[in-house]
Amino acid sequence: MSVHTINTKMRSKSADSTSFPSPDILPDVSSITGPAIDLYEDGYNDPVYQAKARILNNAIQDIGMGRYQWYLFVVAGFGWFADSVWPLLSGLILTPVVNEFHFNGPFLSLASNVGLLVGAVFWGLGCDIWGRRWSFNVTLFIAGIFGLASGGAPSFIALASLIAMVGVGAGGNMPVDSAVFLDFVPGSHQYLLTILSIWWCLGQLLSSLVAWPLIANYSCASASDCTRSNNMGWRYLLFTLGGITLSLWAVRFFIFTLLESPRFLSGIGRDADAIEVIHKLAKFNGKTSSITIEELEAPDREMLGERSSSRERHNIFSKSSKYDAGHIKALFATPKMAWSTSLLIAIWGIIGLASTLYNNFLPYLLSNRGAEFGDGSLYITYRNQVILSVTGVPAALLAGWAVELPYIGRKGTLAIASGLTGAFLFATTTSQSSNQLLGWNCGYVFFSNIMYGVLYAISPEIFPAKDRGTGNGLTSTASRVFGVLVPVYIAGALIIFAGNLALLLPYEPRGKVSI
Repeated sequence: MSVHTINTKMRSKSADSTSFPSPDILPDVSSITGPAIDLYEDGYNDPVYQAKARILNNAIQDIGMGRYQWYLFVVAGFGWFADSVWPLLSGLILTPVVNEFHFNGPFLSLASNVGLLVGAVFWGLGCDIWGRRWSFNVTLFIAGIFGLASGGAPSFIALASLIAMVGVGAGGNMPVDSAVFLDFVPGSHQYLLTILSIWWCLGQLLSSLVAWPLIANYSCASASDCTRSNNMGWRYLLFTLGGITLSLWAVRFFIFTLLESPRFLSGIGRDADAIEVIHKLAKFNGKTSSITIEELEAPDREMLGERSSSRERHNIFSKSSKYDAGHIKALFATPKMAWSTSLLIAIWGIIGLASTLYNNFLPYLLSNRGAEFGDGSLYITYRNQVILSVTGVPAALLAGWAVELPYIGRKGTLAIASGLTGAFLFATTTSQSSNQLLGWNCGYVFFSNIMYGVLYAISPEIFPAKDRGTGNGLTSTASRVFGVLVPVYIAGALIIFAGNLALLLPYEPRGKVSI
């Protein structure tokens, strides 16, 4: 029996049922987004889950975009902030740290990427096992604690080890937080997932603003006579950013109460808990929801016959928490899904090859090239870094607008932004002065922020909620694995190639609701 058969039977229920209302009566659907059409409208390998996801989606759409989702927009944004600050930090502190500890610069970036890789795999896959709340609340704490400790590192080995542990926490933020936000936002407002990248831009800006005075004024002039006492700037930077990250964690943990994902709960058989979450969400937003447990259990009865949905509770460390390959197999369950998942992994991996190394070493490159042009002081280098960070803020807003444009959508925006990112990256090699280099890099940063904003959104939108953490973990892993494998000189071509791959994705989330 297909999901369409289930839907047809359930539409025969009373008119006031919240199950599968026709698209033209869904509330709060923007004129751009259009009807709340299922992204997997042509079929999904688990029709029972798909039918339940539609019921929950319609209930959330009925509740609308309210206080809870806007608060979540802020606290989930902390994850984007951390994902910006900590992976880029190795580039911000590279010059003074190399002067003090006398090591090969790429090793610090390698340590960071190893930690980010572990974090992406562990937290991404893990949040599909024990739920979103644990991962959501722990990742920032790990990043903040080890970020603070990194400021006291007595040697390069200690610093690299602590930075790797920071990565274990920071690497889980994007896979988990994007899944959390998408689990609660109405389908009419999924474009906000793209705009969440503004927190990534703000993280860049804040870290650059803090680094500018600290590293410019409290760093060694050269490696010839560089000791801890006259090179405290990078340590002050780590103390500051670690403290900020811990403060953001405290807001998440002590002030905001995260509800567990209703689609995750339903996917593991806890339908009653999923209904309870929907009613809590409605109450927080000052609304009511008419959804009932009978409605959510109806697809089970239609497909599998009468049975209770109260399966074994899926508690952490219980037998039902055991991870197997099921979550990964589900992402390749049909030829179309396998093609989509493979393309997303390839796009993330290629952009990771091209972008991560360049971003990590941008301050170092600005300093070296600036020295060639006669203005490579730390002050000028970090001033330019602040200018570059400012250009990324409007890019996030533009990305949120562009992904809703007819005929362009997510895929077109990603392809265009990637092409322009690669073009500006090529252009940096033609610079004949420091100001020219800064100008080309402004273009690169602007369009790369659009590119990343769309990339961070389209992946979780395409993956079903019950396997979304695993899918996000796989794509993030691809980016981290290849993050330091190629030189800057071929980065532009790879980014353009990745943008063209986006056009081949079989799913376009614009105008459709994730399940």
